[in-house]
Amino acid sequence: MAGHLEHPRRHVAPSSSRRCHCSALRQAARYVTVLYDRHLAAAGLRSTQFSILTRLKELGPTTTNAQAHAMVMDRTTLGRNILPLQRRRLIVVKRSEDDARRKEPYVTKAGLARLEAGFDGWPKAQAQFEGTLGKEHASKLRDLLRVPVAAFRAEPDARA
Repeated sequence: MAGHLEHPRRHVAPSSSRRCHCSALRQAARYVTVLYDRHLAAAGLRSTQFSILTRLKELGPTTTNAQAHAMVMDRTTLGRNILPLQRRRLIVVKRSEDDARRKEPYVTKAGLARLEAGFDGWPKAQAQFEGTLGKEHASKLRDLLRVPVAAFRAEPDARA
């Protein structure tokens, strides 16, 4: 249609931040992180460090890329989080025997000991979280949160 002008799409701010999924998830994640950090502090670990050590123990020798994928983290973010663990000698990074270009992080004996100490605080954090939400709601929430993670993993360009 000649002379027809298209109106640019207007971006409207959400009517309420209470409706924003991202904000709600980030706020909840901050609460949960503080909760777990508090309970893991006696072991000298933060929740992210505990998660990295736990996943690394589960996976065994693996690449940083594979571990980042397993943890649904960006590789560079994981790398930055591994550095303090290396400085504290809780993790060592060795070259792969199969491919010298490949680096594989390993949990050290000191890392395993620190992880074991964290297993004292972790169930307390779990219990406090479940006390706040109730066991059934906490279980349902975990199940619901796995849905976007699975969708994210299914999209090959999701991290771009």
